[in-house]
Amino acid sequence: MAEACVGGSFLSAFLQVLFDRMASPQVWGFFKGQKLDDGLLKDLKGTMRSVNKLLNDAEEKQIADSEVKDWLDDLKDAVYEADDFFDEIAYEAMRLEVEAGFRTSTDQGASFLSSFSPFNKVKEKMVAKLEEISRTLERLLKRNGVLGLKEVSGQKESTQKLPTTSLTEDSFFYGREDDQETIVKLLLSPDANGKTVGAIPIVGMGGVGKTTLSQFVLNDSRVQKAFDLKAWVCVSVDFDVHKLTKDILMEVGSQNCDAKTLNGLHQELEGKLKGKKVLLVLDDVWSSDQSRWDFLLKPFKSVAAGSKLIVTTRNENIVPAMHRAIPRNQNKESSPSPISIHRLMGLTEDFCWILFKEHAFNGEDPREHPDLQGISRQIASKCKGLPLAAKTLGRLLCFERNAEKWEEILESHIWESPNDEIIPALQLSYYYLPPHLKRCFAFCSIYPKDYRFLKEDLVRLWLAEGLVQPKGCKEIVKLGEEYFDDLLSRSLFQRSRCNESVFVMHDLINDLAKVVSGEFSFTLVGNYSSKISGRVRHLSYATTDYDALDKFEGIDKAQVLRTFLPFSHRRSSRVDSKVQYDLLPTFMRLRVLSLAPYQNVVQLHDSIGRLKHLRYLDLTATPLKKLPEFVCSFYNLQTLLLDSCMCLVELPNSIGNLKNLLFLILHWTAIQSLPESIVNLSNLHTLVLSECKNLTELPANMGKLTKLERLTDFFVGKQSGSGIEDLGKLQNLQGELRIWNLQNVLPSQDGETAKLLDKQRLKELELRWAGDTEDSQHERRVLEKLKPHKDVKRLSIIGFGGTRFPDWVGSSSFPKIVFLKLKGCKYCTSLPPLGQLVSLKELRIEAFDLIDVVCPELFGNGESKIRILGFEDMKEWREWNSDGVAFPLLQLLQIRRCPELRGALPGHLPALKELCIDRCPLLMASLPRAPTIRQMELFDTSRSVQLTKYQSGMLSLMVQKFYSQNSPLQGIEHIGVSTTLDKIEVHCCDSLMLFQPKSFPNLEILHIWDSPHLESLVDLNTSSLSVSSLHIQSLSFPNLSELCVGHCSKLKSLPQVPAPSSSPCQKRVLLPPNYSHLQYGVATGSLHAACNGIYASSPLFPASELVIVMMWNPFQRRHCCPQLLHHLKFGVLKN
Repeated sequence: MAEACVGGSFLSAFLQVLFDRMASPQVWGFFKGQKLDDGLLKDLKGTMRSVNKLLNDAEEKQIADSEVKDWLDDLKDAVYEADDFFDEIAYEAMRLEVEAGFRTSTDQGASFLSSFSPFNKVKEKMVAKLEEISRTLERLLKRNGVLGLKEVSGQKESTQKLPTTSLTEDSFFYGREDDQETIVKLLLSPDANGKTVGAIPIVGMGGVGKTTLSQFVLNDSRVQKAFDLKAWVCVSVDFDVHKLTKDILMEVGSQNCDAKTLNGLHQELEGKLKGKKVLLVLDDVWSSDQSRWDFLLKPFKSVAAGSKLIVTTRNENIVPAMHRAIPRNQNKESSPSPISIHRLMGLTEDFCWILFKEHAFNGEDPREHPDLQGISRQIASKCKGLPLAAKTLGRLLCFERNAEKWEEILESHIWESPNDEIIPALQLSYYYLPPHLKRCFAFCSIYPKDYRFLKEDLVRLWLAEGLVQPKGCKEIVKLGEEYFDDLLSRSLFQRSRCNESVFVMHDLINDLAKVVSGEFSFTLVGNYSSKISGRVRHLSYATTDYDALDKFEGIDKAQVLRTFLPFSHRRSSRVDSKVQYDLLPTFMRLRVLSLAPYQNVVQLHDSIGRLKHLRYLDLTATPLKKLPEFVCSFYNLQTLLLDSCMCLVELPNSIGNLKNLLFLILHWTAIQSLPESIVNLSNLHTLVLSECKNLTELPANMGKLTKLERLTDFFVGKQSGSGIEDLGKLQNLQGELRIWNLQNVLPSQDGETAKLLDKQRLKELELRWAGDTEDSQHERRVLEKLKPHKDVKRLSIIGFGGTRFPDWVGSSSFPKIVFLKLKGCKYCTSLPPLGQLVSLKELRIEAFDLIDVVCPELFGNGESKIRILGFEDMKEWREWNSDGVAFPLLQLLQIRRCPELRGALPGHLPALKELCIDRCPLLMASLPRAPTIRQMELFDTSRSVQLTKYQSGMLSLMVQKFYSQNSPLQGIEHIGVSTTLDKIEVHCCDSLMLFQPKSFPNLEILHIWDSPHLESLVDLNTSSLSVSSLHIQSLSFPNLSELCVGHCSKLKSLPQVPAPSSSPCQKRVLLPPNYSHLQYGVATGSLHAACNGIYASSPLFPASELVIVMMWNPFQRRHCCPQLLHHLKFGVLKN
């Protein structure tokens, strides 16, 4: 049923692009200018139209007929050749337009030909190429006599988009309740021997729902409460231990681990996990390599009993390797816990139908469509219980209510496809796509499995490959975004579990993309470049630390390559210079080129200038200092990515020649100024200038960039540069915008010319003045006219020099504002009333020099909806009057550097989770009642605070720089026992003399730095105490594996921690078995006797070997070292 291929052929959209090219002025100018018989062009069109009529039939028959598939591949190759040919003509026409001025199309063609070398050799070559393309298409058309393809008139491309749905993915979890309950019980039950990590492999075929099930298990409230740390990591085919270790570290809270070696990562991870009850989920595992498993799980040897590992996999053969790799964390004689394999089967027919109908009927009652209800059950039964198949087919049919179309899907012979690699339901979801979406989807085969990508990145690549073509007056970038949303709504893309702005393809969907793209797309894995086809157009690969030339051996035969795209999990890599100098210039048809993030690409070689068809050039994070002039001859260039090129100081003066440039990303570069010609980029859509610290002015006439939709930063110029009126001409701005140097708005002007009120799609706005003014009234007039549109969501006003704010600030006319920052307005004598901002959730008030009272009017009467509230650098702020105001939703309160603030904080903050008070020495000692608080940070210089109302749920307490007579911890042991507090940090607490942590039985981390009067740490040997890190001075060592004593000059006794009952780790060969390093920091003579006593008392020095002792200004005595000292390192010694 060729007619059933309602989506149309992949190639039909491609041929339509060629038809449009052939009708362009450049092509007709070529023929007229050479006085060629336009019959050649007409004949080519006729052949293409005849071929086009066969495509729908061929598209479906290729599934079962390899000869038809070969014919389609030959046709696709010929169409690529034709596209490149016409692109050559278009490029030369563009070159003449830029370099010689505008001409009529006929003149363009004549000049185009006259520009060739003597005797028109190039012209003859191009004409011969066109004739060759025509002959190839004619031969393909004649082969139909053997293939027997039927002509099917071209069908009108569907413009109907899939509807959105209010149901989330969580709504579609059917038939897995028993599986979830079984796994949760396994997680919560103790292991047989209670000593090792328990493992639960979830095994099942692709698309059966292993990932979804494990997500629901992880998010189960019982599981969330049972484990101290939870980590989810997608493994995929490439079992990269270094990357996976970093991913696990990031999941458990590490902030920066990019530059570390695997050994360093392992040490940090072991420290994070030590003594914790951990749940690790490894999703989509393929490898059974024992050594890789051993290395990956090595840091888990010190986790707490009851820790668990969930692994999802299609391959049950990985289970033995995983089982052997599970560390025996406490008793060498113990064996790993028995494996509880959970084999996940397909859904029952009833549940499969329920899932299908939820997507297919989009929440409607199927009984409203009785003619479809029976068919829907039959289609669902063909999904074989696979949720992915039911979901994608349901989304395919969700806007179709014609029973005949549903019958066509049901009766399609694709269900009997001999291709065992791809589930028939997924093949149907592809073959019924509209042609334009088929091309876009097939291109996604360049992504490795489980690769995370951004919407804007993929749309830019589609544009570069010509997969998105203008339609009427619709803007091309917007059209590409609609294509993306359509594929997302069809479940061919999925949102990432952790970040809704990041997307991923299911493994089986990725397989489908690779199958339909065939030999025209190639992902380089390992050293298999020799397998590449000469027809390949798109090449992608994963970078390594160093990509040598031999990695690309064999790729040189792909002379028609269009895409050269590395993907990196590393922050930096290096590449053989011969790749840039010798290999890349041979790919003369490249449209997409990325050299990111190769750290040795300090310049672009001149040979790269030969790649005149480039549409996309990514140099992100390379150390380029200057962009060569030849880049300005890439007249087709649409995307230029220079993000994080922190050495880049200038752009070429001729950058305005890039008439087709859409995206220019200069984020975090050292650019000092932009070339004046940049205003000639008439098609520019996006200009990102954020974090360009050296940029203070824009060229004049930026208002000429009328198609600009995203501009992150606008700098108001003085005499030269762009004025505020240029901003008003940019009518299509959306997203975020920062306006700098508003002090440069002239007295004869006002902010109204910026026309912010008309910019409805601006969601984030920041207004900046320099902070010094000679005319506060003028600045107020300017701000008065800078009123944004009512749909703005985030607003910042910084450096404003007026004495009071205009009435619109805080007006009820802004119902969508969720964030407001007012900073550096040092001449303001009052704060605006903000109670009418009904959606405000975060408020920041900073650096107001003349504000002495914060009144209730700031928040409005009644209950404030603010969740985050911060005050900083308020020099004269003396009083916070919160009478009549409640903060029932406030979760984070920060007050920093407010030296005159007196009185008390709001008394009752029922939702507060985190409190930070920093250098507010006059603030009253009483702290607010906050039953939900989890973290408290007190940084001060002089005041006395006693924690007499310890919050029972608090997890972390930090106290820093208290030089008063009374310690803020004085009497803390009388508050009562805390079962939640696991971390206490004390910095520069001059009054701290004695610390008894017996009130904190679950304390794991104790840091005490620079407390010179500290005399004793006692009762650390209490049997119920589980301190895992004692930190005195500046080093952290989990489970007392490192002990540093310093800047506590009166300390006379150190804790005597009993040695644990288990045998020590291999690295721990000194002190008690849980010590590995002893470091004495800056100390005075008062510690000498204590040290002798320590060495004599033996609990700290059993019969083991001291490996490293580092001493700074330590002791005068010579006999305080153990007998078996192997390595002694001295720092700055005195006396």
